[in-house]
Amino acid sequence: MPKASLNGVTLAESKLTEFVEGNYYFPRDSIKEEYFKPSAAKTTTFCPWKGHAQYYDLDVDGTVVKDAVWYYPETFEKANHIKDYVAFYKNKVEIVD
Repeated sequence: MPKASLNGVTLAESKLTEFVEGNYYFPRDSIKEEYFKPSAAKTTTFCPWKGHAQYYDLDVDGTVVKDAVWYYPETFEKANHIKDYVAFYKNKVEIVD
């Protein structure tokens, strides 16, 4: 079962992930929201087939990782299956499947 963690702390874990472009997207109800903070930089990006992404910083026991997580609050039709799912940068957190 895919799991995302930082410093040994589980951030998300679910059998119901979506795998898109090499990234696991976790359903919102599988994340531990206490570690997720809106991006301090208010980072956004755009994907031509998914839409506009927004970001979260992570704060785990005082370790802050900026813009480690992204999600699409609204998606284009082809990406509806990941609307409000979250994905993690593999170089910022540990992802195991």
